[in-house]
Amino acid sequence: MGVFDIVVVGAGPAGLGFVRSLKGSGLTVAVVERLGEDVLADPPEDGRDIALTHASEEIMERLGMWAHIPEGACGVIKDARVVNGRSDYALHFASAGSGKGYLGRIVPNHLIRRAAYEEVKSLPDVTLMCGAAVEAVSKGRVVLESGRALKAALVVAADSRFSETRRKMGIGAEMEDFGRVVIVCEMAHERPHGGVATECFHYDQTLAVLPMQGEVSSVVVTLAADKAEAAMAMPEAAFAADIQARFGGKLGKMALISQRVAYPLVGVFANRFVAPRFALVGDAAVGMHPVTAHGFNLGLTGGAVLADAVKQAAAEGRDIGDIRVLTPYERAHRKVARPLYLGTNALVKLYTDTRIPARIARMAALRLGNVLPPVKTRIVRQLTQAWS
Repeated sequence: MGVFDIVVVGAGPAGLGFVRSLKGSGLTVAVVERLGEDVLADPPEDGRDIALTHASEEIMERLGMWAHIPEGACGVIKDARVVNGRSDYALHFASAGSGKGYLGRIVPNHLIRRAAYEEVKSLPDVTLMCGAAVEAVSKGRVVLESGRALKAALVVAADSRFSETRRKMGIGAEMEDFGRVVIVCEMAHERPHGGVATECFHYDQTLAVLPMQGEVSSVVVTLAADKAEAAMAMPEAAFAADIQARFGGKLGKMALISQRVAYPLVGVFANRFVAPRFALVGDAAVGMHPVTAHGFNLGLTGGAVLADAVKQAAAEGRDIGDIRVLTPYERAHRKVARPLYLGTNALVKLYTDTRIPARIARMAALRLGNVLPPVKTRIVRQLTQAWS
């Protein structure tokens, strides 16, 4: 039997970010991951580009992850606009209210995954168990499909919003199936984007255009699930022309320069984030709709909070798996995540409702947002710093 202080199930960036946050604590950690280590070392491009808040960027810098992101690979969001339907009227968020010269950065997901692995792979107290699947989980114990048993003071699930580890521990989750699919890709265009991110809430689909380096943007299309297959099957030129038209030709001629990848949209909020000798981080705790770009940011900041609680308990000679050590993490994470989760879901429902009253409410919400400075200031703070 392998004995560790902590067993983490899932080697995504949220799980590995939590592990990296434990560096120097003296705690021994096993990371169990289905994928092979070669995939962790060189993750394939998956089409997703992650919008990072200031808080997440600072955490990545502190953990050494930022040093592994190639210079020039990131986009910078200087300003943001929200547009309703075909109207030219926009709710505008300027970086001037953010405390920095920009609202956030856009980083390809595969680069974040690789950076997290690079920071964890050589840590002396960390054992990577790649190509391994979990058969059973109980309080302080993980059994792999190979039959090997792992014992730990604390087991942490970081294995996606559809976490099998969470289910095996008997923790349910509130799920919101939006009946929609998100298609992500990158597109080149003739005109400069000026660092402006635009969210267009059309009546049949949502289009987000996020600035990358140069004349390139990350494009996120959200549409009804029954229309996604046709959109994925469109010839590249036709798909690009459709996006160009939906964006009103503002960036000139647009061309697809990456593969298109489709993901079903399901929001998840776990009923509990902790149990005796057990905790959830990342999407296993909260899986967000991407429209407010808080998914990875919540996972990274939440993992840092949990790591701080665990390190402090260890330094004081306390049991790191004690529910009294873990509960403050749940309380702090839920306080931030719950309003964001509910608010995001309400926003999505409002801006995907095509009925006349909803259309009127949508435009009214945008106009109120522009004329009420405290509202805009609060939104900017949420966009840039999830834990403020």
